[in-house]
Amino acid sequence: MSNPNRRPILAGNWKMHLTLAEGLALATEIRNRCGRFRQADVVLAPVSLALLSIVERLADSNVAVAAQNCHAAAKGAFTGEVSPVQLRDLGVRYVILGHSERRQFFGENDEGVGKKGRSTVDAGLIPILCVGESLAEREAGRTLEVVTRQLDGALALLLPEEVGGVVLAYEPVWAIGTGRTATPAQAQETHAAIRRRVASTHGEDAAKNVRIQYGGSVKPDNIAELMAEADIDGALVGGASLDADSFVNIVTRAVHASGLE
Repeated sequence: MSNPNRRPILAGNWKMHLTLAEGLALATEIRNRCGRFRQADVVLAPVSLALLSIVERLADSNVAVAAQNCHAAAKGAFTGEVSPVQLRDLGVRYVILGHSERRQFFGENDEGVGKKGRSTVDAGLIPILCVGESLAEREAGRTLEVVTRQLDGALALLLPEEVGGVVLAYEPVWAIGTGRTATPAQAQETHAAIRRRVASTHGEDAAKNVRIQYGGSVKPDNIAELMAEADIDGALVGGASLDADSFVNIVTRAVHASGLE
């Protein structure tokens, strides 16, 4: 079981799915069915066009809203971008940064993720900073090398007292949307290495307090085993978060596995 002082955090990344009406319906059902879970943080990350409507729908509930990305600047001539300050103004509380799809398809790099993390914290939001290796990198035995490099970049501009309040997400690229999932032991090994690295770069308090999610084909039937590991504090859920029954079951089983019911 993970540290009881670290609240489990279950986030659903909807990616580029769902119309506004579909997103509102899903958010409403998740809100209604997850209302009893005050022991965990439940987060939904819809497309940017739906953020305001879903923030309003989830007002006065225990379900928070995340953006899927942001720009590093507070404002400026950056056509098509959204700033952390603008997201905060909408009522968004979290921002997913450095997701493998952003790195793969949109050229994001470690330095850029670090700058976005800095500006997100400055705006009073909580970044969910993603790290993870490809299948080729894992097979070459480079998992920890890659993850450490990405982690160092993501945290480079944050102070030790700030790191404990962010969320990290380990998402092995080879397990995203493939049906393949890292075994609990594989995930725990990398999560433990991440926590050790945070301790060495930002101190023991930051390492003890920072929450580390697992992301990669998370489903109701594997979440309990994952949550039973000492350094896994939650999940960043992709496809399974698009179905209310599936996501609610993940939250329910995660809370139960954490012994917080």
